[in-house]
Amino acid sequence: MKPVPLMLSKPTRRSFIAGAGAVAISACDRGGDRPLYSSDTHPEEYPTVQAVKEMARILKDKTGGALNIKIFAGGQLGSERDTLEITTFGGLDLNRVNLAPLNSIEPLTAIPSLPFLFRSTAHMRAALDGEPGQRILDSLAPHGLIGLCFYDSGERSFYNTKRQINTPDDLNGLKIRVQNSDLYVAMIRALGADATPMSLGEVYQSLVQGVIDGAENNWPSYESTRHFEPAPFYSLTRHVMAPEILVMSKSRWDKFSIQEREAVTASARESVPYMRALWDQRVADARERLLGGGVEANEIENLQPFVDRMRPVWDRFIITDKQREIVKQIESMAQS
Repeated sequence: MKPVPLMLSKPTRRSFIAGAGAVAISACDRGGDRPLYSSDTHPEEYPTVQAVKEMARILKDKTGGALNIKIFAGGQLGSERDTLEITTFGGLDLNRVNLAPLNSIEPLTAIPSLPFLFRSTAHMRAALDGEPGQRILDSLAPHGLIGLCFYDSGERSFYNTKRQINTPDDLNGLKIRVQNSDLYVAMIRALGADATPMSLGEVYQSLVQGVIDGAENNWPSYESTRHFEPAPFYSLTRHVMAPEILVMSKSRWDKFSIQEREAVTASARESVPYMRALWDQRVADARERLLGGGVEANEIENLQPFVDRMRPVWDRFIITDKQREIVKQIESMAQS
């Protein structure tokens, strides 16, 4: 099946290729000795970047140095959406991206972003390490990508400038920043708040000026953005636990031997526990610092009213039989 790439404008593609000439984007640079080029928009010290470095170490060991990875972190090669298309046609070999840019080309990738699908981080990890996760990874092959593994992206909760959130009614009338995602907008509206799509870089000033009343994110991001300064009320809804994903260009994958493919797959999966350990420590450290610095955090005694409002959201975005089947698999794991 012919890959279905993301749409990237010709000027953007040209500027990317010109800026990354040293990365040998062109298809002619396919020598066996060339390392695998990997992109990540997160900074060098971020757990996903460190995990791919760990994968590189493992892969080099497994292949006796025949396969190596060169990592370009901090968005050096462009945004996730731009680099993802470059990956689909073979200009990049590896790419760590959020699931959102993949939703438009593969419906199964929307599943892990469903609000209140996962009951805990342990449940999320079990589902994505198991058959449901593998089916989502496998769904990317017709689109020119090989799904290698999932990395954690944390438990997202609400924070705001006004009050603690204990019930959906506490969100009524609040202007909540969301990512530019139809699913996130639908979720916020279903909870009775006013969804305000906005880039992350605009949020701090918008909170200060009252343009928005709150947002939602995980502990480390809440701290690193300093959103806790204008918005000290952090309510642990843990409504979304969508992971990030490491993908590989199918065109490079197809040039590997069976043994090389096995080595790449195994190395990626062996990097996951390493990433999770780094992430868990990052979460614990951020939480401790914030709770000691004046943030008012509260647990939600009864999440069911929040969950009940999500059914129309699920019905809107889970529309195929295959999606429904995987969702049921994941839900049944929650009951075990």
